[in-house]
Amino acid sequence: MGEAEALTLVRRAARSVWVIAFACVAFLGLGHFLRQLNIILNPLAWSAAEIIAALLCFTIAANVLVRDHGTGNRVSLLLGLTFGITGIIHLGAIFEFYHDFAKHSEQLRIPLSWMTGQTLLGLLFLAAYAINKHLPWPRGPRKNIFAVLATVVATLCLITIVLLLFPNEPPIHPHSAIPRAWDLLPAAVFLAAAFVLNRRTDHDRLAFDAVLVWVAGLNAAGHLIASQSSHLLDAAAGGAVLLNTISYLILLGATLLDNVQIFRQVRILAISDSLTGLANYRRLVDVLQSELERSGRTNRSFSVLLMDLDGLKRINDKYGHLAGSQALCRVASILRLNCRSIDTAARYGGDEFALVLPETKEYAAQQVAERIRNCLLADQEAPRLSLSVGIATFPQCGSTVQQLLEHADRVLYEMKSESKGRRAQNYGR
Repeated sequence: MGEAEALTLVRRAARSVWVIAFACVAFLGLGHFLRQLNIILNPLAWSAAEIIAALLCFTIAANVLVRDHGTGNRVSLLLGLTFGITGIIHLGAIFEFYHDFAKHSEQLRIPLSWMTGQTLLGLLFLAAYAINKHLPWPRGPRKNIFAVLATVVATLCLITIVLLLFPNEPPIHPHSAIPRAWDLLPAAVFLAAAFVLNRRTDHDRLAFDAVLVWVAGLNAAGHLIASQSSHLLDAAAGGAVLLNTISYLILLGATLLDNVQIFRQVRILAISDSLTGLANYRRLVDVLQSELERSGRTNRSFSVLLMDLDGLKRINDKYGHLAGSQALCRVASILRLNCRSIDTAARYGGDEFALVLPETKEYAAQQVAERIRNCLLADQEAPRLSLSVGIATFPQCGSTVQQLLEHADRVLYEMKSESKGRRAQNYGR
C-alpha cells in the first residue's frame, strides 16, 4: 500500500469517527429533549409496540429462512434466527413489564429482557461475518440450521448469565445525567457493528446485507436516546422503541425485495435454457398451447419453425466442445435478432431450436426462415454454420402441439436429407 493510499484511509477513518461522534451527541441531545417533555405513554401502547416488534422479528426470520434456501447465505440465516429469538424475547418483555408494573409504579428499572434481546442482536450483528468465516459448518442444510440455532442460543445464554451475575437488575436513575447508563452498552455494540458493516466492500451483496449497517445504526441511535429516559414509559423510551421498530421494518422490506428477486431468478431459470438463454422446452410447449387457444378463438393462423444446426458433431470433433457450445449461442443470438417482441425463440433440445410466430401464415414464416438461414450463412466466424428448417402452420398442419411439432420435424428432416451433401461441403471450408 502506497503512502498516498494509507493517508486516504486515515482521512476516511478520521472522517467516520467525527461523523459517528457528531451523531452520538445529536441523538443524546434528542433523548435529553424528549426527556424534558414529561410525556408518559399508555402501557397498552407500549405493549402494542412490543407485539408489533415481535411480529416483525418473526416475519424477518421466516423470510430469511426462505432466502437461505435460495442463496445458502449463512450470515442472513444467523441473523434471521437471531431475530426469531429476539421476537420471543419481545413477547416475554410484555409479561415482565406487567409483572413489574404491578409492584413498581415508577418503573425505575430497565426490563432484563430488553437488555438481553438487544445485546444479543448487537453482538451477532457485530460478529456475524466473523462467525460465518471462521467457524466450521456442516454441509447439510438442516444441520446448518441447527448449528446456527445452537450458536444463537449459546450466545443468548451467555449474555443472560452475565447480566444475572450483577446483584441488581439494570436500574434507572431519574436525576442522573444519563439515567439509563446500561443502554450505552448495546449502543456501543451496535455502533461497532455499523462501523464494521460499513467497511465491507462486497459487490454482490443483496438488499439484506446492504441495509444491515442502517439497521445497526438505527438501533445504536435508539439506545442512545433510551439512555436519557428517566421512566420506562416516557417520550425518550418511546422514541427508542420507535427507532427499534423502524429498523425492523427496513430490514423486513430489504428481505422481501431479496425474496422477490430470488423468485424472479428461479422463474427465469425454470423457463429458460441455461446455455443460450432462450426459452426451454417447457416454456415452448406452454407458448404453443397458449397460441392454440388464442388462435382457436380468433380463427387466425400462427406458425412454428423447427430448426436443426447442421453438423454439430463434426464441429465438436474438429474444434472441440467449447466451439460447439459457442455455435449454439451464435444461433441463439441470430434468432433473437430476427424475432419480434411477440415471437418466442426456444432451444428445443440438443442442437434443435424452435421459433413460435404468432399471427404468421406459411408464406411469411418461410420468409423468416430464409432470413435466419441467410444471416447465419453470412456470418464469417469459424466454424461456418447452417440450419435446416421445418415449418408448421396452424391449422393447416395440425391442431395440437404434438401434431405441429411432428409436422415441422418431418419437413425439417426432409430438407436435411435433400441438402446433406451441400452442407457437408460448407463444413469442410
